[in-house]
Amino acid sequence: PPVPVPGKGAGLSRRAPGRARQGSGAMLAAGGLGFPPQNLARVVVWEWLNEHGRWRPYSAAVCHHIENVLKEDARGSVVLGQVDVQLAPYVIDLQSMHQFRQDTGTMRPVRRNFYDPSSAPGKGIVWEWENDNNSWTPYDMDICITIQNAYEKQHPWLDLSSLGFCYLIYFSSMSQMNRQTQRKRRLRRRMDLAYPLTMGSIPKSQSWPVGASTGTPCSCPQCLLVNSTRAASNAILASQRRKLYPGAVRQSSTFAGGALWPPGPGPAAGPGGTAKGEGLRVAGGGFAPGQSVPSAALPGLNNLNRPGTQRGAGLGARATVPPGVPALPVKNLNGTGPVHPALAGMTGILMCAAGLPVCLTRAPKPILHPPPVSKSDIKPVPGINGICRKTKKKQLKKSKTPEDVVRRYIQKVKNPPDEDCTICMERLVTSSGYEGVLSPRGIKPELVGKLGKCGHMYHLLCLLAMYNNGNKDGSLQCPTCKAIYGEKTGTQPPGKMEFHLIPHSLPGYTDSKTIRIVYDIPTGIQGPEHPNPGKKFTARGFPRHCYLPDNEKGRKVLKLLIVAWDRRLIFTIGTSNTTGESDTVVWNEIHHKTEFGSNLTGHGYPDPNYLDNVLAELLAQGVSEATLKD
Repeated sequence: PPVPVPGKGAGLSRRAPGRARQGSGAMLAAGGLGFPPQNLARVVVWEWLNEHGRWRPYSAAVCHHIENVLKEDARGSVVLGQVDVQLAPYVIDLQSMHQFRQDTGTMRPVRRNFYDPSSAPGKGIVWEWENDNNSWTPYDMDICITIQNAYEKQHPWLDLSSLGFCYLIYFSSMSQMNRQTQRKRRLRRRMDLAYPLTMGSIPKSQSWPVGASTGTPCSCPQCLLVNSTRAASNAILASQRRKLYPGAVRQSSTFAGGALWPPGPGPAAGPGGTAKGEGLRVAGGGFAPGQSVPSAALPGLNNLNRPGTQRGAGLGARATVPPGVPALPVKNLNGTGPVHPALAGMTGILMCAAGLPVCLTRAPKPILHPPPVSKSDIKPVPGINGICRKTKKKQLKKSKTPEDVVRRYIQKVKNPPDEDCTICMERLVTSSGYEGVLSPRGIKPELVGKLGKCGHMYHLLCLLAMYNNGNKDGSLQCPTCKAIYGEKTGTQPPGKMEFHLIPHSLPGYTDSKTIRIVYDIPTGIQGPEHPNPGKKFTARGFPRHCYLPDNEKGRKVLKLLIVAWDRRLIFTIGTSNTTGESDTVVWNEIHHKTEFGSNLTGHGYPDPNYLDNVLAELLAQGVSEATLKD
């Protein structure tokens, strides 16, 4: 579930990835279900591993739901949307101990952890901190327990340094303070449902797929999806079994019927899936020393009988793939590959359930920002004057009339050709389609002009209408070839552009430092040149950081971007292609690289063609090297 992750002085300091902290209760066997000590009551908390290596607890209601499903089928699937509508896309596969998001294919490890019944989760006490969105985020469970213990002992404050966090908790003011930045946040203690209680081991593990159900199956779309994928998995396994062992006795492969594996009476499976009285099944389908092999068993399939037996409940057994079973790595794709990530994730669950080898890899995260840089390491860009440019609210200057601007860039054509005017789509030998709409002085509707540079011809009245519909900045742009006449300016709102050098290299430019550009535009009111004058506009995602290599071409691009900024061409006000929000600040056809250390979004490095492409985009806006010489 998407829980806000504190960082950069907000909430809990972030621990290095991969260093997940231990809970205060019994830890789980890697990749499998955990079990409390025999005849000892424990509170069960299910947790998922986030991208920062921290185990985040599910709510008490969700944990109760998982435990209920676990009692029915210890290797089944849990549809979280049945208990929390906000978790509708999520399914937990108890067999692989992974949480799967159906719409994106993202997979995360989960674990079943245990705590003392007298601790915070056993009492239904939840401690939360206020995030930047003014909503409340629960602490990790071990931190919650530590805070509650100090609260019950009436300590005035609590130092979280022992848990690896640079925060102080003050109970008198119910606040959390970052010891480094001195920033304070509110925290609160609330009562919720107590987490489920368990004693000893869970019920015996069932073979997957399970036998016929005695109750009425759920008919919600998510359960139908889970059940259909189970049936598909069974068919795949049965087919694989027939190919590997054509002479074997066929067994039922239906979801509601018997198991896929050879029948035979045997002792019930104990915790971890290893049957009592049996030796631990080892790699390759053999048995532990001293164990007789059942006559009905098929060679090489024993380690497929239950993936739980492969895990061995923490005994260290590690199964290998039986001969003839192909290794099919499945990656959790980030959406750019040929396979949809949701399909890849579901395939991973099915293959893991079948005991086939699966390569489950998390989609890489984009590296948006460089490592921290001290102020002393930030330097001016060589050859560039200053480090900052500001734009103010546009002042409409009293300049030449629109008629004068049009006449400045065209030559009259006495005998126009019999072809269309591409503005009004009327023939040039006839009157302009804007006749009667505009009544300018001195411009007749039948007059035709030719633009000086490109030679394209239009009705003068059509050019006048096009100019009046634009920015009215004294420039014209040919609608056919986009040639610019005069100095084109845009409608960028007021803001600030900063640029400096940082001592880090971009991918693909390891021998160069990096130019960092920081754009900052605040919210404001739209002017007369904007789509909705007088209406408020928003400015999302500012300040925006962009990056260029510090080489000759990168510095040239920076100089031209400064010109484009001064001409108000970098941003405009419109509708966001990403969010669909209108009346907001958006990029204006000059692409920037906002991803520092990777290129997962397409807005990063390495990109050997980027500098040439952005030079072409600047040229299309009338910003060229000739501009720098003026």
